Amino acid sequence: MRRRGVTVILGALITALLAAGVMVAPMPYVVLKPGPTVDTLGSQDGTEVIQVTKGETSKSAGQLRLTTVNVQSRVELVWAVRGWLSDADAVVPYELIYPPDRTEQQVQEQNAQEWRESQTSAETVALRELGYPVLTYVRKITAGGAADGSLREGDVIVSVDGTAVTEPGQVTELIKAKPVGTALTVAYDRAGQAGTARIVSRADEKDGTPRIGVEIATKQPHPFEIEIDLDKIGGPSAGLMFSLGIIDKLRPEDLTGGKIIAGTGTIDDDGNVGAIGGIPQKLVGAQEAGAALFLVPKDNCAEALRNARPGLPMAEVATVDDALTALKTFTSGGTPKPCSAS
Repeated sequence: MRRRGVTVILGALITALLAAGVMVAPMPYVVLKPGPTVDTLGSQDGTEVIQVTKGETSKSAGQLRLTTVNVQSRVELVWAVRGWLSDADAVVPYELIYPPDRTEQQVQEQNAQEWRESQTSAETVALRELGYPVLTYVRKITAGGAADGSLREGDVIVSVDGTAVTEPGQVTELIKAKPVGTALTVAYDRAGQAGTARIVSRADEKDGTPRIGVEIATKQPHPFEIEIDLDKIGGPSAGLMFSLGIIDKLRPEDLTGGKIIAGTGTIDDDGNVGAIGGIPQKLVGAQEAGAALFLVPKDNCAEALRNARPGLPMAEVATVDDALTALKTFTSGGTPKPCSAS
């Protein structure tokens, strides 16, 4: 073989090898893909997702499905190209999901923590919706303090100077709103018995602010024991669907109307629904699961509209009450409040 022919063959071989190396070399991106959806009213791997004991539960004809996103963290050029060409996947910079100051394990641990917190908030919101309010109570009394002898540990604070207490922070704010030495009327519930105490505030030794010498905490008495058994998914975005699932199980009426409802959104203790990531992928997952309606956090609506899926209507929700209204409207044959771009 002539030298020129050998050179051409070697050059082509080297080029092919270099191209192959480029195709399999890791890239600084991750690919977001539609993840599995899970019916919060059903079972996963043979175990009920939401388990309720010490209380009667109801069965629903439909489903309330949380939606997820799969993250492919090791991306080669071939996967990046596929992601760029896909209408379901998204290719985003690696540091957007895994910031430079944290390892993948640290991110996963944070997601796990947010997952647990979202379950706690979901339970709090659902139980309040079911008629079990969050109560502010006296956890500890400072010996010799202003409230010593007037209040007891365990007393539920009902109001301060006529203003109803609905969250623990109010107690401190209501006390601080009056000058040191003010006689405050504190209404309380003690083991089911209503009472009032007249307490004169005193100056805090450190900063001089008015205090009455109590530590406040919250509790939410209820007869149920609720456990959510789904630990393979991280992050806070399933909070809304968990709240709806608990409510549906503990109410006799069927929130689903026999339909498959999907959704997403964080939930805080006050029932506010927060924005999440991965809306395009979650819409795809919901559609593939046969969802008839998708509940979208209000702050995600603009993105959801840009990535709308044919045949999958979307309802805008800012609170758990909005979600319950949307479900009632939809299952009654109406049209829930649609997503708006504003």
